[in-house]
Amino acid sequence: MKITEHMNTLRLHGMSLLWATLTENRQHLQLDLHDGLELLLQAEGEDRQQRRTARLIYQAKFRYQASMEEISFDPSRKLDKNLILSLTDCQFITKGQSVVITGPTGAGKSFLASALGHQGCMLGYSTTYYNVHKLLTTLKMAKVDGSIFKVERKLYKTNLLILDDFGLQRLNDKQRIDFLDIIEDRHGRKSTIIVSQIPMVNWFDVIADNTIADAIVDRFIHQSIKIEMPGESMRKNR
Repeated sequence: MKITEHMNTLRLHGMSLLWATLTENRQHLQLDLHDGLELLLQAEGEDRQQRRTARLIYQAKFRYQASMEEISFDPSRKLDKNLILSLTDCQFITKGQSVVITGPTGAGKSFLASALGHQGCMLGYSTTYYNVHKLLTTLKMAKVDGSIFKVERKLYKTNLLILDDFGLQRLNDKQRIDFLDIIEDRHGRKSTIIVSQIPMVNWFDVIADNTIADAIVDRFIHQSIKIEMPGESMRKNR
């Protein structure tokens, strides 16, 4: 069996591609065993990293395909550039710290959340993106069809959970309990990004139960990183 076939059988795709290039150009003849093996192992490592990153991004189901490099810090947006750039190392994910992004419609909140999630994937963190209303509907249906434990396990295990469009609809009794359970399970253990048009001080109106609202807000108001996005709609400007 040829070397390339052995590599493909063992799923060493990065090695296989580099070996094909080296042999096509007869460069492999100029390398000693140590240098050649080092190049092949490096190629395999890079290929696996790229595949893992692509898989994490695909599984995240981001609303926007965004990156931190695409964030506009035009002065008219009045963004806290230092704060936002400080998040690019994703230490907030490592620490299980949460982020709250608020601002008017079209300010770029979802884009920023997607960019932070994309950065997390690039650094190897599993990420899941949900519209809050769709997530709560998913939980409701999962309780009916018996898949609730699978859904809850996914929500708990993901390193970064992005909850977008929180506050567009008031929560009913079951929804506010489900939402509290998600926040409680992840608090202090896993990182959560909440994106909302509603300032945190008005979340009580959305949750519509002071006791539960207290429990939820308390988990964000003191320990979360808060990003306010003022300014005109980015959609309008585009």
